[in-house]
Amino acid sequence: MKLHIYIFRHGETYFNERERFTGWIDSKLTLKGMEDAKKIAEKLKKKKFQIAFKTRLSRSGDTLKQVLKFHPECRKVITDDRMIERSYGILQGKFHKTVIAKYGKKQFDIWHRSYAVSPPKGESIKMVEKRVLLFIKDLTNLMKTEGANVAISAHGNSMRPFRRYFEHLTVREMMGSENPHDDYFDYTVEFAKNP
Repeated sequence: MKLHIYIFRHGETYFNERERFTGWIDSKLTLKGMEDAKKIAEKLKKKKFQIAFKTRLSRSGDTLKQVLKFHPECRKVITDDRMIERSYGILQGKFHKTVIAKYGKKQFDIWHRSYAVSPPKGESIKMVEKRVLLFIKDLTNLMKTEGANVAISAHGNSMRPFRRYFEHLTVREMMGSENPHDDYFDYTVEFAKNP
């Protein structure tokens, strides 16, 4: 039995547009972000999925809402914050340029793109990966039990470990990957048929 996971990043937000650390702050989609969501919806139009996931943040839900317009077969929408964006701790809400001016470009790069170093009171990608892997384990069990394809409206940094897992990326490759606001990834999961 082959089942599909369609995962995508939410559309552009006001904080993305203005280069601010968003993290767990609920920044809304821009007009471009709504267009991004509609592009994802159009690309997924002919795919079929029975279960969809979002996080508590409106950018995830609002992007998914556009996608669901074409999917009356989706019977369940689940909120799961293990796929939520990385917490940037004290950096949340701050402009990138402000952080660079205060702490220097080197420190900014470490906090922004390091795998194992977290910003003060925030999460590292390694920490995000730990919760995403738990999500993936439960997700694949659910898919097998329900025989369902799934769609996931995720966030840039929660998608990194997801892609690492399914694309067998190294840490370096994962950290160098970018996740578009207007496209999706399709992963096939194969399950043995029950006797």
